[in-house]
Amino acid sequence: MSILTDPPKESFRLSMLIYDTRFRSATIQVVALIGFLILGGWLISNTAQNLVELGKEPSFGFLNEPAGYDINQRLLEYDNQNTHLRAALIGLLNTLLVAVMGCVTASVLGVVIGVLRLSPNWLISRIMTVYVEMFRNVPVLLWIVFINAIMIETMPAPRDFRGETPEATMKLMDTVAITNRGVYVPEPLFTNSLGDVHLFGNSSLRFDVSLDLLALLLVLGASLFASAKIRSNADKTQEATGVRPTTWHIRTAVVVLPSVLLLMFLGLHWGYPALKGFNFQGGTYMRNSLIALWLALSLYTAAFIAEIVRGGILAISKGQTEAASALGMRSNRIMNLVILPQALRIIIPPMISQFLNLTKNSSLAIAVGYMDLTGTLMGITMNQTGRELETVLLGMLVYLTISLIISGVMNLYNKRVKLVER
Repeated sequence: MSILTDPPKESFRLSMLIYDTRFRSATIQVVALIGFLILGGWLISNTAQNLVELGKEPSFGFLNEPAGYDINQRLLEYDNQNTHLRAALIGLLNTLLVAVMGCVTASVLGVVIGVLRLSPNWLISRIMTVYVEMFRNVPVLLWIVFINAIMIETMPAPRDFRGETPEATMKLMDTVAITNRGVYVPEPLFTNSLGDVHLFGNSSLRFDVSLDLLALLLVLGASLFASAKIRSNADKTQEATGVRPTTWHIRTAVVVLPSVLLLMFLGLHWGYPALKGFNFQGGTYMRNSLIALWLALSLYTAAFIAEIVRGGILAISKGQTEAASALGMRSNRIMNLVILPQALRIIIPPMISQFLNLTKNSSLAIAVGYMDLTGTLMGITMNQTGRELETVLLGMLVYLTISLIISGVMNLYNKRVKLVER
């Protein structure tokens, strides 16, 4: 009777790192990593040595030196005696402002245009096609300069608003002034303001946080959460009974009423722009460069998002539309409740790239004089201090961080809307 025994285990040999498929891939990766680290170390060492020989040792001390230049559009207090770090912070906030405004506007326009491109109405679909082809085939820089030129050349000057019979008048019941210097819109003010919170003391990074805005955001967030819970309960009731309770009026009241009551408590009123001297005073001022950059980036990116939305909708089987129509659903309800929710899992990933492109394209602001991060840190600051390497590295790090945050947020949303397999 024979006895079966396990074969003796093969002892490890160095040659197995190359010839054994179990270890070969790991060996190649380790060698590649070591080579990359050596190359990176050599580049850093060589760069540092060359800078020392040029008398420009790497240092970020220049950030604490006075900037000496003004910034025409800003969200925080700033003067030319503030540091370069403060100027970079103002530029960063200007970049974020354009990015947020552009992403929101481009998303709304892109979805609407993408849906209208599939309209059975021949004229509407052709108009949307012309829009898409016109904007996406012309460089965005040209659109920025073109819109800025229109604002400067065609809009009235502040002096045209003077006199008994002025050549120009304010819009929207005399609340908005559109001039060749910029647009002035009403500014929200509070009689019973809660005040501000000062962060970072007197450092270059100091800024004030409005408790009024913070309270409004908290109330709005809580209202949206309550509305979502009401919707969730309605979904559960529908799944259990087949009948969906009417909750839109309750959800609307939950979202609107708390915010309205808070604004009434704070004493909301508006500060309107008024012509004083040679220019308008009061209200919120938006320079032509900001408007041109915002509109150009929004319209340009919306053309690409429209194609993404159109492709996502076309990827959904026509049987879905036919089945919904057989149940008696109207076309707009079919699009909102059946097609778009399924198309989102196709639309979201490429939209992330468009949001990133819009954020990075905001660096073209320097072409129209809008002082964003590129114009401040990697523009005037770099020219004044001669710190090319440090300013560019900081700028790259900031843009990389912003892009990763956008990607992370959109990926989280993508996970929420994707189909769950059962």
